[in-house]
Amino acid sequence: MRITIERAALLKSLNHVQSVVERRNTIPILSNVLINAGADGMRMTATDLDIEIVETVAADVGQPGGTTAPAHMMYDIVRKLPDGAQLEIEQGPDDGRLVLYAGRSQFALQSLPAEDFPDLTAGDMSHRFTIGASELKLLIEKTRFAISTEETRYYLNGIYLHEVEQSGIAMLRAVATDGHRLAQVQFPLPDGAQGMPGIIVPRKTVFELHKLIEDETDAISIALSDSKIRFEFGTAVLTSKLIDGTFPDYERVIPKDNDKALEVDAKIFAQAVDRVSTISSEKGRAVKLNIDGERVALSVNNPDSGSASEEIAASYESDPIEIGFNARYLLDITAQLQGPNARFLLADSGSPTVVSDSEDNAALYVLMPMRV
Repeated sequence: MRITIERAALLKSLNHVQSVVERRNTIPILSNVLINAGADGMRMTATDLDIEIVETVAADVGQPGGTTAPAHMMYDIVRKLPDGAQLEIEQGPDDGRLVLYAGRSQFALQSLPAEDFPDLTAGDMSHRFTIGASELKLLIEKTRFAISTEETRYYLNGIYLHEVEQSGIAMLRAVATDGHRLAQVQFPLPDGAQGMPGIIVPRKTVFELHKLIEDETDAISIALSDSKIRFEFGTAVLTSKLIDGTFPDYERVIPKDNDKALEVDAKIFAQAVDRVSTISSEKGRAVKLNIDGERVALSVNNPDSGSASEEIAASYESDPIEIGFNARYLLDITAQLQGPNARFLLADSGSPTVVSDSEDNAALYVLMPMRV
């Protein structure tokens, strides 16, 4: 195998594929990236047996072939080479080493046979559709912060994608929750997604996908079945297993009858929460909201370090209410709001509160209160 490739092109693709590879592996070949050189250029594949990323990069292939090499080490080598460098990658027919040449630098890496590399075969996909890159990015950004990291409730360790009907219109809805807060966003259902199964896309897949599509502007092709999902965009393909579990009936925790409506300037509110929470304890992080008429008084009382309070203007026409929330959760939610105002629908100090963007009906958030 012999390949000539530009450093910048190789670095970009290596950055994408190596991020899937775990730093510690009991199976040596999972630490490697599979390299295949052929008529379409250089194709690199990395997997952790749950996610697989395949990326094709333009290269001058002098002699086709395939091998595997340590992913993180190869990435570090290419990253440290000077801008504009040309790399030559070679491997002899009987040589267990992959050699990289760049200017006066030479690196010989231990390689393992390409035929030993695992194949995360996608199998038959029952549904195929496309979604705009900006829509998919928004869907991830508005929900990923609420994904649970608690391994015992593994079915909450991802985003639940499913079909719903609202006002007679079929929608694609994404939901994430960790039991303390819930994030929901929806868009009109794309053609081809009708009848799709409800699936849970794992947290690692969600974060890897977001990194990969950061600069993407074209539509993204999605194919899925009960057990796997595949995303195709640009020169990359990401295939992932799905979480084998049942997502809970989240609609039961979304209040329908909260009748106390509070509206505040989202930016001013977030800044006030951030300021007063400076002295809250890491364990508690509770901020008390005292809502009365045209004002909200925010306060924090920490026996170990003191107290803080701030008052901001608000629009509120119901009976006065005192309620406490986790400051970090409030900041996570307000960071997703794009309109100028945040709208809170409250019931009482012990019931879940619905938070939404005053100008965006696509997303809503539910936040459990804290005792303060």
